[in-house]
Amino acid sequence: MSFQAVGVVGGGTMGSGIAEVCARTGCDVVVLEVSDQALDAARGRVETSLARAERSGRLTADDREAALARLRWSTSYDDLADRDLVIEAAPEVEELKLEVFRTLDAVVQPGAVLASNTSSIPLVKMAAVTKRPDKVVGVHFFNPVPVLPLVEVVESLLTGAETLAAVTAFAEEQLGKQTIRSKDRAGFVVNALLIPYLLSAVRMFESGFASAEDIDQGMVKGCAHPMGPLHLADLIGLDTCAAVAQSMYEEFKEPLYAAPPLLLRMCEAGLLGRKTGQGFFSYS
Repeated sequence: MSFQAVGVVGGGTMGSGIAEVCARTGCDVVVLEVSDQALDAARGRVETSLARAERSGRLTADDREAALARLRWSTSYDDLADRDLVIEAAPEVEELKLEVFRTLDAVVQPGAVLASNTSSIPLVKMAAVTKRPDKVVGVHFFNPVPVLPLVEVVESLLTGAETLAAVTAFAEEQLGKQTIRSKDRAGFVVNALLIPYLLSAVRMFESGFASAEDIDQGMVKGCAHPMGPLHLADLIGLDTCAAVAQSMYEEFKEPLYAAPPLLLRMCEAGLLGRKTGQGFFSYS
């Protein structure tokens, strides 16, 4: 089983990055969004990223044009009907993702694999609303997708061995990524370790123990991390951090996964990090 016709549901930061990587490596890609305005934003993200890659010398002008030519943009699920693989990259809202999988199962050809880029929602819940649970799998990319090499391949209790093998081969051989395997637990491997670390940094700042700048410099200069935890939270998106924390707290009921009040208030205020221009740091 190989995948040449790929669909991506959601054209936000993660979805546009996934679509770009697939197109750059030769796949025919259809990106689905909820409106023409959202599609324009997604197209802009991909065009900007490809132009940046060309300027840096990582991509030729011909390769950039070829990648753009492999991308199509749609607001209709019907345009995903012929896809071999569809990757869901909708916001981290459980009911929204379940509805996406119900719709995909009804529209996409029966033999196709349905994958989720979720970072925290149990995969088996999405598999259970389809008639093809053995063909539902997690493929968790990392931001920025064109740059970071890792993909977590996640198997639910219902995922078939053939599906796991095919998706792993797709990520490694077609996309040139490195994979790690995870069981279906909230947070998987990376976020189960990362989110408590980020939340601890938020709590330290919230308590007045240290400034945001000093917290980040401590981890960058003292522990050789490439980025401090609060800058990283801003890059991920504070709303995403809070959503992942909530999913993990609901699953494990451990206090270290509970989102600090400051993080929740910042989300309510729309201070979500880089994507809004303001989080723990300013990006204006």
